[in-house]
Amino acid sequence: MYIVDTSDLTLDVWSLMRSSADLLTRGLWWISALTSVHAPGARVQQSFNASMGVSDGGYLLGLGIGDITGPVVETNMMGYADRQQTDTGLHMRQRSRAWIVADPAEPSSRVVFINADIGMGDTGVRRSIVHRLSHEFPGLYTGTNIALVATHSHAGVGGYLENLLPHITSLGYVQQTADATLRLGNTTVVGANINRSPSAYLANPEEERRRYEADVDQEMTVLRFEDGEGDARGFLSFFPVHGTSLYQNNTLVSGDNKGMAAYIYEAMVDPDSMPGQTTFVAGFTQSNVGDTSPNTLGAVCQSPGEPWDGQACDFEHSTCGNRTQDCRGRGPGFRISDFESNRIIAQLQVDGAKRVMDHPEEMMPVSGPVNAVHTYADMTFRSFELPDGRTVQTCPPALGYSFAGGTTDGPGAFDFTQGDNSTSQNPFWEFVKGAVTPRPPPEQVSCHYPKPILLDTGYAEKPYAWSPSTVDIQILRVGNLVMLIIPGEMTTMAGRRIREAVRAKLIASGIIGDDAYVVVAGPANTYAHYVTTPEEYAVQRYEGASTIFGPWTLDAYIHEYGKLIDYLAPGVAEKPPSDPAPIDLTSKVISLQLPVVQDTAPLGKNFGDVLVDVETNSPYHAGDTVVAQFVGANPRNNLRLEQTFLTVDRWLDEQWVPVRSDSHPSTTYYWERTNVPFGISTVNLTWTIEPDTPAGTYRITYYGDAKHILGPITPFIGRSSDFTFA
Repeated sequence: MYIVDTSDLTLDVWSLMRSSADLLTRGLWWISALTSVHAPGARVQQSFNASMGVSDGGYLLGLGIGDITGPVVETNMMGYADRQQTDTGLHMRQRSRAWIVADPAEPSSRVVFINADIGMGDTGVRRSIVHRLSHEFPGLYTGTNIALVATHSHAGVGGYLENLLPHITSLGYVQQTADATLRLGNTTVVGANINRSPSAYLANPEEERRRYEADVDQEMTVLRFEDGEGDARGFLSFFPVHGTSLYQNNTLVSGDNKGMAAYIYEAMVDPDSMPGQTTFVAGFTQSNVGDTSPNTLGAVCQSPGEPWDGQACDFEHSTCGNRTQDCRGRGPGFRISDFESNRIIAQLQVDGAKRVMDHPEEMMPVSGPVNAVHTYADMTFRSFELPDGRTVQTCPPALGYSFAGGTTDGPGAFDFTQGDNSTSQNPFWEFVKGAVTPRPPPEQVSCHYPKPILLDTGYAEKPYAWSPSTVDIQILRVGNLVMLIIPGEMTTMAGRRIREAVRAKLIASGIIGDDAYVVVAGPANTYAHYVTTPEEYAVQRYEGASTIFGPWTLDAYIHEYGKLIDYLAPGVAEKPPSDPAPIDLTSKVISLQLPVVQDTAPLGKNFGDVLVDVETNSPYHAGDTVVAQFVGANPRNNLRLEQTFLTVDRWLDEQWVPVRSDSHPSTTYYWERTNVPFGISTVNLTWTIEPDTPAGTYRITYYGDAKHILGPITPFIGRSSDFTFA
């Protein structure tokens, strides 16, 4: 922790994180904002990590990390939309990291960037955060200056999005879920991402494609935060790669490659601190991620016994034998495990960020005012003019057939395939789609052409809206850096186009000079699925089929973000016109998840008793996995935010010292219900010993909470026998 007191403003990240923890434990949302203000000189508590200060470069800065891990068992996971992917334990805790930047000349001019290890942002989640903060700190935090950006992990907890469609697989809404100098730099990160829809990318104009070396963005942008002594306190990096390193069959909650990268970097800077307790805050933010994949060995047919087994998938449709199910992307650690692939992709991002951070003298100083602008845009039949004078419009939300085909990161089911813009479909699905959502009217069919509509979500209102029609349009400005907060997943070329268009307008308007730097961050705030170029849309791969507002979605966003640029000029107090905010659906959300009824220990046993003990007769060695099994209880009884379900303890100086927690990648927590009627369960805790582990005596400790059928929830502790590592 580091704090510098200022007479004008001290940014107290702890206070907001405590407010956020209250939100979480009271069951409002699975996210925290991590920002607030206290009087100069007030004491900053340290249960959460927080750092603050004011920089020689003229900015006030606040940093923080908070635990946002939801229920790690019996909850459908968010991202792959697979009902079979119900979580059974924990790999690493999900974190939310926040950066606050304010202008010391006008302390109320500030921006809050929240980077959370979740699948996507959400209007309802953000609304809750804004409401809480604006009530506690009126005039400082509003819907204009708070951005909620997701790392897009597909290994997190589901059930927090406000609209219905993501809930279908998540069983509904789950309740629990100083002076600083800023510098900009960039580097090339090779091998961390590939394009998973190259056939769609090739539909973009050849002249445009020639301007770029790859069909994915390989440039990482890093915003460095320094204290008054020139020491780095943290950074924000922007790099596009899907959070799909961990496969569709993974059931352990994790932050995927972005969360892992943040852990690795923070542990590298502060190796003596436990995860989530570091004073350095590393941000690995998502960018134009839409068509990227971390499965860099490409998509391969996994069809044992078939002649195409081991061959590359069909280029246009990502099929094997005309089916999508066997076509799967392989990560760089495929021969070992998807967890190894996750580590490799994370390390590549860490290495890129470190290359930039190690040479601050080569980075560009950030200077200029801090401000933000936000508006709501109803995308239903929204008309606007293209640069060539044509008038076009967006459409009410709808998803195409290729949406159900899935991607090479997570194939779909049945007989759906990618790259299908035909209208001749299986008659069975024509019947089903009419039973699930209203049949699209002619104007909707025409608007979305050439997308054949599978789910007409824009017209589906029962029990409540299936997809958002109104989205957040938001820009954050810190000096010459402009962050476009995007309500969806932009493809590589879509991101390039909007960055280029906004930068050109910033310079032409005189708001920022030639040093203007524009980045894309998303999916953020609202989750409005994907954004492709019109050319990619016509191919109707997964990304095009998931571009819910029709073929002119990207151009509409370029138009809407462009309209906000003039409001970024210094001294502009006027707010841009806005459509009405989306209605609050909190009172309508549905939960089909049953509560924990009871936990029971087997006859003759107590909670925390060891069922399978560690090896005590011979020492363990590096690379060995230590396993202990305990009489368990349902971890949904207590999420243990900012705590842990397990520790690895070392006997040191005549006392037991925790050296690993459930947030460390070397440990795992598995929970299994062995008797449903009586609520009997077991917990398996594992620790894979790293090569640099000190020799000594260790033990594994389990922390649980049991719910008695007529009584309160009570905590308990279980411990393995002592074991040695040599």
